[in-house]
Amino acid sequence: MLEPSAGRCLEDFRVGDVYRHALGRTITAVDNSWFTQLTLNTNPLHFDAHYAGRTRFGRPLVNSTLTLALVTGLSVRDLSQNALANLGWDEVRLPNPVYEGDTLYAQSEVLEVRPSRSRAEVGILKVRTTGYNERGQVVITFRRTMMVFRRGFAPEVPAPQTEPTEDRTK
Repeated sequence: MLEPSAGRCLEDFRVGDVYRHALGRTITAVDNSWFTQLTLNTNPLHFDAHYAGRTRFGRPLVNSTLTLALVTGLSVRDLSQNALANLGWDEVRLPNPVYEGDTLYAQSEVLEVRPSRSRAEVGILKVRTTGYNERGQVVITFRRTMMVFRRGFAPEVPAPQTEPTEDRTK
């Protein structure tokens, strides 16, 4: 049986490394509507199909902060499984719209890797991430800075206390 991925530590990154993140995610109308309502975004372009149909887009647009959150999430397994904290997103650009039904993919390039000046257990990782749809159109780019644990300092992921057993009562 394979163990769950513990993620990369600071020492595993090199400037210039490019990660094509393995997972893609299709955004549904429910995703867009719920996220928009959860964040109290009242722009009807995201949740009112009749209104959105009267704009140049002709249909609802996916909330841009959902696009940012989703593309960040696609990168976690490769970049920030062992992050202590996100420090910032910079230079966020949205060159093409995202629509309900689009599937997003992402890749990231490592821009900087350095030890923290104030905390021995972490370092600073800076990356540029690009999100694109199933047609290969770039829909978002951003730079992200995060604190990542150094090897030997990341908290251990707790293992299950017992092995799973088969339920034979059914």
